[in-house]
Amino acid sequence: MSKKSDSYYFENFIQCVECGCQAARMLEENLADFSGDNLEEIIRKFHEIEHDADKKKHEMMGVLVKAFITPIEREDIILLSQCIDEVTDKIEDVMIRIYINNVKKIRPEAIEFTKVIIRCCETLKEIMQEFADFKKSKTLHGLIVEINALEEEGDRVYMEIMRKLHTEVTDPLEIIAWREIYDYLEKCCDACEHVADVVESVMMKNT
Repeated sequence: MSKKSDSYYFENFIQCVECGCQAARMLEENLADFSGDNLEEIIRKFHEIEHDADKKKHEMMGVLVKAFITPIEREDIILLSQCIDEVTDKIEDVMIRIYINNVKKIRPEAIEFTKVIIRCCETLKEIMQEFADFKKSKTLHGLIVEINALEEEGDRVYMEIMRKLHTEVTDPLEIIAWREIYDYLEKCCDACEHVADVVESVMMKNT
């Protein structure tokens, strides 16, 4: 397989991660300037990003099924593609939970959590930009460590805001709604770490 054909997979990974970055930035923007009046339109925009990510994933699968030789194992390409797609899905899920729980006001802690998610996604994009050169890259390992640290930061924030929710809020319906939203915010960080873990696994198998 030519180098140009090899690069297709790595470029596709970057493009799909960028969909996650777009979704994360959109999530922060909409929570910071929240209006319950246009939630359906907001969700439609999130779905457009998610659909774009799905389209890119399916295009790559179409190329993969016809490929004779691939730069890394087919199973790893498929797994990475699925894990990257999960990042965008989980970010969209946060907005869907806000909608179905009929949230009227955004808790400031949720906005702060989105900043961690954005950093996770941006670091993940840097990882995928280095991934094509994983055998020689001097920065890839450090970026994976950074993702792990960000996921741990997300865990700490999750624990703090969950405790604050249960100690300061008395309305049981509000507690139930925000517990679910916080769970999905935390899953966004987990999804980013999962992609980094797969990249690290590929590096270990091929170097």
